[in-house]
Amino acid sequence: MSAGDMNDGNANDGRRPERQPSSDPAAAGPRPPQPYGPPAGGPGQAPPPGYGRPEPTASFTHRYPAPDRNAEPAGPPMAPQAPADADRNRRPRLGLVVAAALVAGLVGGGAGAAGINALNDDESSGLADSAAGTSLSEPVSATDKKLKSGTIEAVAAKVRPSVVQINVSGSDMADSGTGIIISKDGMILTNNHVVAAAAEGGTITVAFDDNSTAEAEIVGRDPVTDIAVIQAKDASDLDRATLGKSADLKVGQDVVAVGSPFGLESTVTSGIVSALNRPVSAGDSSGETSNVYPAIQTDAAINPGNSGGPLVDMNGNVVGINSSIRSNSSGSEAGSIGLGFAIPIDLARNIATQLIDGQSVEHAQIGITVTDSKGSDDITTNGARIKSVEGGSPGSDAGLKQGDVITKLNNDVITGSQSLVATIRGYAPGDKVEIAYTRDGEDHTTDVELGSDGGDTP
Repeated sequence: MSAGDMNDGNANDGRRPERQPSSDPAAAGPRPPQPYGPPAGGPGQAPPPGYGRPEPTASFTHRYPAPDRNAEPAGPPMAPQAPADADRNRRPRLGLVVAAALVAGLVGGGAGAAGINALNDDESSGLADSAAGTSLSEPVSATDKKLKSGTIEAVAAKVRPSVVQINVSGSDMADSGTGIIISKDGMILTNNHVVAAAAEGGTITVAFDDNSTAEAEIVGRDPVTDIAVIQAKDASDLDRATLGKSADLKVGQDVVAVGSPFGLESTVTSGIVSALNRPVSAGDSSGETSNVYPAIQTDAAINPGNSGGPLVDMNGNVVGINSSIRSNSSGSEAGSIGLGFAIPIDLARNIATQLIDGQSVEHAQIGITVTDSKGSDDITTNGARIKSVEGGSPGSDAGLKQGDVITKLNNDVITGSQSLVATIRGYAPGDKVEIAYTRDGEDHTTDVELGSDGGDTP
């Protein structure tokens, strides 16, 4: 049912039950280190394991036990205290440790939104509601006129009503993350790793900015890009976020992050865009899934619990989905050290559209496997060396061969295997790109029409 078919409601009309006071969130305890190598995947998707130098680590940002919203207050309000130890009877959960290839020069996620057509031009909404259903709105440029004051306070006032805390209970764990309202009838954009625990019989509850709550269910999820959409049940007339254009972002631009770090909902932090198009790899604790995306790097404080929340420009437009952070240690809960990473909203918009439409999400690929091409010092990478080319693939049709070293894709420098994977992730099947490569010391270029992995999203 679309938002236009639903009656107006409020926090206490039975549609969104009132949320009970919560106790102070407990701190997550130390986690055992979990090794995680470079991701393995199909041709053109990710380099095989065992190649490339060791990479810095990054961690998902949602792994924090959900606050107990049914607990009664212990007494009068008190000054902030140090978080208590985590429930000692809770089953230990492995810390999430992932590889992050921190190299620059990749294409932004903007191209990933190619071919998306909105059903209306309401620039004030994240999704357009119609009798035919729900679809993503046209993007709003990050260079639009600022809010009246252009302050963090004004941005927070605009964005916070569109941000929810997501509490997930699985068979052996309870976690908390963040989500973004993208339709009046309760479609919420978040990370796959925030809600994955509920995919097999778990439960999801969302807490709104007005202190009401609602149950939610998974609409669709894509582990490859770490994007998911959930639906808040019996919701109507919600404040939906404005989705911007990550392709318009510039390094040094001011941004604001909103989320629920360590269970503290509606937390606002600020910073700048530190870098663009960072290839960041992330996977679950078992290492069974992985993704590499061209991330927005920011120094806005992002902590466990921020996953799935918005990174917004100073117009209050969502430009990224906060997803992971750089961690100094794989053995404990990571905290902000000024290195956070967000999925570009242009890429997220493309994936979310397919999920909402009930489609199997398709990802672009060339049909090759690659590894890092190293310089004479055996350390510096200078491209992505082709290990194999699948017969009949776009790469084969374009004349690429084993041993070729890809150095550029369109205007973006390719510095290694994950750099190529992340760059391709920003495009959609059917997009045409120009690839520069070297063969036997000579420079060449070829045009490639990107293929599809066929879509195998759960």
